[in-house]
Amino acid sequence: MTRYETAIPTANEPAKTDLLLWLVPLILCGLGILMVTSTTSGSVYDASGSPFAVGIRQFGWLGIGFAMMLIMLCIPTRFWRRAAAVLWIFCVALLVLTLIPGIGQAVGGARRWLRIAGVSIQTSEIVMFAAVFETEKLFDKHSGDTQRCFATVLLLIAITAALMLMQPDLGSAILLIIICMGMFIERHGWKFPLGMALLFVLVIFLLIKIEPYRMRRLNAFLDPYSDPLNSGFQTIQGLIAFANGGIWGSGLGYGFQKLQYLPAAYTDFIYAALGEELGLLGTLGILALVALWMSRCYAVYRQANNAHEASLVWGFALTIFAPFFINVGGVTNLIPLTGMPLPFVSYGGSSLVMSWIRIGILLRIQRDIAKGSAS
Repeated sequence: MTRYETAIPTANEPAKTDLLLWLVPLILCGLGILMVTSTTSGSVYDASGSPFAVGIRQFGWLGIGFAMMLIMLCIPTRFWRRAAAVLWIFCVALLVLTLIPGIGQAVGGARRWLRIAGVSIQTSEIVMFAAVFETEKLFDKHSGDTQRCFATVLLLIAITAALMLMQPDLGSAILLIIICMGMFIERHGWKFPLGMALLFVLVIFLLIKIEPYRMRRLNAFLDPYSDPLNSGFQTIQGLIAFANGGIWGSGLGYGFQKLQYLPAAYTDFIYAALGEELGLLGTLGILALVALWMSRCYAVYRQANNAHEASLVWGFALTIFAPFFINVGGVTNLIPLTGMPLPFVSYGGSSLVMSWIRIGILLRIQRDIAKGSAS
């Protein structure tokens, strides 16, 4: 059996979806809601005075996300492939809107959100979704000319990343490069991306060099104790949380660092808060769940009927695995901080709903593969 050959179910054997593709993210969401509730119950309340307000809100976003997954499961991926260019142009327009005062919402000096009907939407989450389909569509359009295909993908990255950097959002720009280049490598190999790697690194270094706050983050990564009360504060408090947790953890709800010591304990640094309350076993459990989920994605990837399905599976798996790696790496001080949430676990409606939409797409592709039909 070749790479793009798979057993086709008989008429009496309906195609089944892979249970773990959605069950593992659901478990991660459950842990996330517990940790969000634990880290906010002592300091954040709603109008009724409930200490569980943020956790309840996250549970509501989970419900919306799960419903969107079911909707995506019903839509053929060929619909999204045909609409890829329009979808990407729409996302570029959203990025432009975030830069317009009065329309884009500024938080912490960055304009990364749109406020629509009282709900904040982080546009970069939608961009990553569109980028996967548009990149795969470019592969199809320039299938006979690898060099031109690479140049076109670079143009897509340049236009989109430039708007992200104007917000500014270097983390999302880097994530976009990882996803698009990762998809290109899967389809066309390492030759052209390796040739551009040095340029990418140089550009990223220059972008860090010209922005003082990015330099502070880089210095905090290299030596957080050189400025423990300012740029290195968050990194140090995260490491203290891991140390406090030890192997077994202090117990759910009994973390000390969340009491105004660890910034962003329920968003970017929720992995550190989890490490304190559930210990090394809890953090390793998260890693094991993600490894299990990635293994199922790889199994679907290997069973793809054609290159289109394989590229989409690879791309959407990257949209979840890459942010996970970037978040965990930043929190544990293995790489510089980027302010990226932990997929399915961190608080945030845009991230959670879009993550479940991607799960729905993966389930649809897996169902098409099981049926032996081109998507």
